[in-house]
This record gives sequence, structure tokens and C-alpha cells, in this order.
Amino acid sequence: MRKIYRKLTKEQKEAGVIFSSCLSPTRYETGTVHEVKADDPDRENKIRNLKDDKFFNGSQYKYNIIRT
Repeated sequence: MRKIYRKLTKEQKEAGVIFSSCLSPTRYETGTVHEVKADDPDRENKIRNLKDDKFFNGSQYKYNIIRT
């Protein structure tokens, strides 16, 4: 599993998102995007869990696309 880091989109910034993650079989965001907002009281734990992609090694997902 490779991590790809990108900047948040303008729309995500306007919505108050501070972190997003998407597991994808390609280098493009093709699946569900999981977002963490700045006002989320459990944001540190959610970010840590979304970065930990070891469970998906050997699966159809080859990339974890992370936006910060």
C-alpha cells in the first residue's frame, strides 16, 4: 500500500475538513472518501486510524490517498 499525499480541495477547506483519506486501486480517488472536520472531538484518533492502512495490504486497494 502506497500513501499519496495531496492538498485539500477548495470545497473541503470551505466545509471545515482538516483531513481526508480514500483507499483506491488506482492513483485517483475512486472510492469512498473519509473526512475529518476541525470541530470533531475525536479527530486525532480518527486521523490515526485512517492513516493506518496495514489491514488492507494484499487487497484490491493499492493506494491510500491522503489530503491535508
